[in-house]
Amino acid sequence: MKYRVKKQCARKINSFYHNVAKKYKHTYSEELMHKNIDEAADSIYQIEHTLLRRKPTISRWEGYFMANTDKWYFAYTIDGDAITIVDACHAQNMHENEK
Repeated sequence: MKYRVKKQCARKINSFYHNVAKKYKHTYSEELMHKNIDEAADSIYQIEHTLLRRKPTISRWEGYFMANTDKWYFAYTIDGDAITIVDACHAQNMHENEK
């Protein structure tokens, strides 16, 4: 299985944890930020293995498959043996009005 991650997806993961680091600069270390980013990125490679395919729960992901961990939701497509992850959203931000 080949995995392709769109820049938007990677940007959302990085941006989320960088914003957490800014907000909690006295308690959230740079090391923890990088660990969280790495864990989120690593979880992408579990899509269609331990992260099972679901029907999207938000309308902007209509037409995609969805998979989730406890912290992250991913929208993706499958073309042959290639999975393309097109979007990511942290669980606390999963609602309809996000663009």
